[in-house]
Amino acid sequence: MSIAFEIPAKRVLSSTQLTAFQSSATYNTITSYIEVLNASVVGVKLTDAHPESLGINAILRLLDRIEQLAHETPPVENKASRFGNPAFRSFYDKVQSLAPSLHADLPGLDQNATPELTTYFSQAWGNRERIDYGSGMELNFLCWLICLDRLQVVTANDHTALVTLVFWRYIQIMRVLQSTYWLEPAGSHGVWGLDDYHFLPFLFGSSQLRGHKFVRPKAIHDAEIVDELSKDYMYFSCIKFINSIKTASLRWHSPMLDDISAVKTWEKVNSGMIKMYQAEVLGKLPVMQHFLFGSILPYEGPPPPSSDESHHGDGHTHEGWGDCCGIPVPSAFAAAQMEREPGKRIEGPGIRPVPFD
Repeated sequence: MSIAFEIPAKRVLSSTQLTAFQSSATYNTITSYIEVLNASVVGVKLTDAHPESLGINAILRLLDRIEQLAHETPPVENKASRFGNPAFRSFYDKVQSLAPSLHADLPGLDQNATPELTTYFSQAWGNRERIDYGSGMELNFLCWLICLDRLQVVTANDHTALVTLVFWRYIQIMRVLQSTYWLEPAGSHGVWGLDDYHFLPFLFGSSQLRGHKFVRPKAIHDAEIVDELSKDYMYFSCIKFINSIKTASLRWHSPMLDDISAVKTWEKVNSGMIKMYQAEVLGKLPVMQHFLFGSILPYEGPPPPSSDESHHGDGHTHEGWGDCCGIPVPSAFAAAQMEREPGKRIEGPGIRPVPFD
């Protein structure tokens, strides 16, 4: 029987709906998929060789094209502002326009599903209006992977490669976008991400380190170890990225990561990350009010409150992700750029660290 595909849309506006979502089949699909991907990379390095199926190779080519679009869309002169660069909107529009044709090259994809998949895909790169990014957009990318899996573009044999090749490629492209367009952390303090933007690289990254014979969580405080392991493990690569743009101790600018480093084993870090993701991303209305439900990830809970209730109750109407009632905050890239000579554009890993009081 063919699926009646539909363009995903927001459905959750109240705490009652959020509670219903948390006991739904879609919630279980997301959490189960995270656990499956998580289990697929236990003890696996980024540099390990992985079999690459036709589906994985096609997805990687698609992502290469997205990075190419970013390089073809340089930031506009915006010296007067430390906030997001307006050129990001041009990049976003190009992605949205090109997405259907890019999906046409994915092997075995039912083309009737393209509008549903491209909605998740387009909104995985940031918020066009606010020029910000948070774990809600990261969740959109995960949902895109779930859809590709459900539609058999990839199979269970591809799960390890989906994390170490596809998801990690996505994170690398996001670093390009964040440093090029100075994407603001979604919400006042990037509250739903562990490094202002992301959550899942730390979750999957801690899984990679489960059972490691020598490296313990506290090793993130040793710069030499971080540099050495950043090529093989997402977790340490993310720590290296943070250290490249922020000075002082993690205790000051990344207190959650500092607290986690006191945990004795990676097994406990990893299991804690999964619980934290369920509570702080999938369990928070400011994030889930923007979640997109379609035919593959359907909403089956109670209807939204009336317009009167939504204005006086739990409902939010703001655009953006994360703590959507917060004030815009410049990205760490913008802050770092202010310390450089005028006219020099930030380049990502090589940028000068941000000074902290």
